[in-house]
Amino acid sequence: MKVIVLGAGLVGGPMAADLAADPLFEVTAVDFNADALALLAKTGGIRTLRADLSGPEDVRGLVSGFDLVLSAVPGFMGFRTLQAVLEAGKNVVDIAFFPEDPFALDDLARAQSVTALVDCGVAPGMSNVLTGYSQHRLDEVRSVLIYVGGLPEIREWPYEYKAVFSPVDVIEEYVRPARYVQNSALVVRPALSDAELIDFPGLGTLEAFNTDGLRTLIETIAAPNMKEKTLRYPGHIAKMAVLRETGFFSQDEIEVGGVRVRPLDVTAKLLFPKWKMGPDDRDVTVMKIVVEGKKDGKDRRFTYDLLDRFDEATGIHSMARTTGYTATVAARMLARGLYADKGVFAPESVGRRPDCVAFLLAGLKERGIVYRETVE
Repeated sequence: MKVIVLGAGLVGGPMAADLAADPLFEVTAVDFNADALALLAKTGGIRTLRADLSGPEDVRGLVSGFDLVLSAVPGFMGFRTLQAVLEAGKNVVDIAFFPEDPFALDDLARAQSVTALVDCGVAPGMSNVLTGYSQHRLDEVRSVLIYVGGLPEIREWPYEYKAVFSPVDVIEEYVRPARYVQNSALVVRPALSDAELIDFPGLGTLEAFNTDGLRTLIETIAAPNMKEKTLRYPGHIAKMAVLRETGFFSQDEIEVGGVRVRPLDVTAKLLFPKWKMGPDDRDVTVMKIVVEGKKDGKDRRFTYDLLDRFDEATGIHSMARTTGYTATVAARMLARGLYADKGVFAPESVGRRPDCVAFLLAGLKERGIVYRETVE
């Protein structure tokens, strides 16, 4: 099967390498960054192609000769890239995490008789899958609570944070209003709000804050209370709030020395070198999902815990593994026909299929990513 991976960065690159290790796939990776492609080419078994992915017509042409597409482009490009892939009539697994409503493309996917799995990373992604799986095993869902974060093992001043993906996508978490469900009503709160300190075994105390991470769960899970919070080392919230309120994250142009610039572009340019996950950096991914409800009239709680670390054997960062390998295992699921519904689907739809959940968990476990379940 011929597979094309759109984006060969710190997440897209490991995705391409993981698929290339499977004799089922013939893999091509596409990116505009020649350095990223050169690094990936050393892996072996991957055809690399340098191309601009910003134009829908170019994307349609690129994917036309392939059986399956994986999209790992930055979020601001995600929606139009997915639309172009669907217009080309290709099945796709997407981790772009774009802000637009993916279900707006459902009619297009159905008309083209193709399957699109969106938000198919760690969170959103496996957080949705395991929430949907818990819903499947309950008669009634009362609450969903998700905590998730990717962190450097070593805390370095001033930010004590590193990222394996675009800093612009990280900044989006700090500016986009957070939506959650409380007492069956949709509540909108500022990002970075409702801070709380939580202890995690193996990591210590982290701070949690509201982010807009529920995404499709708001529409697809009938629960009176649902919330997602991002985890960082204590003190991170205050620093990001100062930058945001000063205007460093603004997309509105200002004039500096006679030149019109967006503060966000300048901020991203300055932050990226400090936030970039280097080859010698080690990271961890932590997540806790708690779903409560009733089964046969009795209270029931499902808890899923993930604590994943940098893979010393492969040199692949944890966030790249937990995000990218969710997508590559999902791609294998599509390739084997385990999930063949036509349209645009969020991961919680996969979660309602126990055989698909078992396939995903087994595939991730093979790659050292283990979700521990507790049932009470």
